[in-house]
Amino acid sequence: MDFCDECGGLLYPTSDKELKCRRCGKTFIKNNEPNSTEEIAIKKTLVHGPKSKTYIVKEDVNTMPTVKAECPKCNNKLAYYWQVQTRAADEPSTSFFRCTVCGYTWREY
Repeated sequence: MDFCDECGGLLYPTSDKELKCRRCGKTFIKNNEPNSTEEIAIKKTLVHGPKSKTYIVKEDVNTMPTVKAECPKCNNKLAYYWQVQTRAADEPSTSFFRCTVCGYTWREY
């Protein structure tokens, strides 16, 4: 990482050969020394880890509670229901539903 000589702010790449401080706006030219910013790669691809995968319930669903919910596939009016904390702890749980007739599973955030 490179820091601004003027204010100590973190420098961000603006082009292949230029760095800019977002705090004070000063621009610097990248150097080609080992361990310089030339080795830094900016990734824009989001990689999903194991925590962001959908949970699959394989247990005996007949023991699960049921609620009135319309199945988007067969229009049945009753579904098994469960909740899983799939996102950050400060966000609400994800509600999962499984149709009692066709077995289709869907979720609501």
